[in-house]
Amino acid sequence: MTDKPEHLPERLAWLSDINAAKYLGMEVLSGQEAPPYIALNKLTEPLGDMGARSEVVPVRDLIDDVMHLFQNDTPTKADAWLAPRLHSVLRLRRSEAADSRLWNFLALAVAPDYVVWRHLPAKGRGDLPPMVAASRFRGPHYTQAFSRLWWAAELFRNGNDYGPVQVACGNQDVLNTVLRLDVIDHRPTAQALIRLVERGKVRTGREVNALARAVNTSASTLLYDVLAEDEAWDGSFLEEWIEEAESAPPVPRKILPEGPSDGPVPLEAVDGLVRRFDELFDEFVLVNGTSGPDSE
Repeated sequence: MTDKPEHLPERLAWLSDINAAKYLGMEVLSGQEAPPYIALNKLTEPLGDMGARSEVVPVRDLIDDVMHLFQNDTPTKADAWLAPRLHSVLRLRRSEAADSRLWNFLALAVAPDYVVWRHLPAKGRGDLPPMVAASRFRGPHYTQAFSRLWWAAELFRNGNDYGPVQVACGNQDVLNTVLRLDVIDHRPTAQALIRLVERGKVRTGREVNALARAVNTSASTLLYDVLAEDEAWDGSFLEEWIEEAESAPPVPRKILPEGPSDGPVPLEAVDGLVRRFDELFDEFVLVNGTSGPDSE
């Protein structure tokens, strides 16, 4: 199994998709060998002036802690713990988080052992050993091992409250299906979906998938941002939160951190969509039933 890198880089960096793909052979994907760290670091580009936000040690310490805390548990359960804390320790703007080069570097140069620990399947295919999907190292935002957690925290947090993120990341179908939907960029929609999961309206993976399909299908005819208007976003609170990274204490392990104080989602907007999505789900199940496998 891949070990922790012996010589961690001091700063986060960019690793291009092309260069990342060069080192995703069977040995790395199966965890039998570590990526060639020296060669990788020669291919990276500096992030620029990000100050404390680019320090590797706080991120690596968080990853060490999550693997220790969940070493005797199902790795999928680690997502709900790590997602809000990863978001809090990195303090990225969405434009920065949209750059796959950062996540490539984190997965290959900083924590490949975590990617293998979290995503290595129990069985291989045919005569091949079990292997992590390459997209967990280098892939879209809803699949890559670290990007998926950061974006889940960003899209499902309710202002500075990461509580809904824990609900979202506690259900793998929310991460694997709902995170792909464009409609969750609308904050009331994201909160309404999580409310239905939290109160038990949808429990199984099949039900979550059915809810996601119902909401996404209706989005073509219903404008959720009109039905449930969100307040205008004030980016100054995010910028203040980012600036505070220079003096912020370590991310707490036993309690949830606080995110940027950019305001909660209007309660009346969420309540209205919860009622609407409840109806959509019942109508969809009546016509189509629930189908598709539960996922890990």
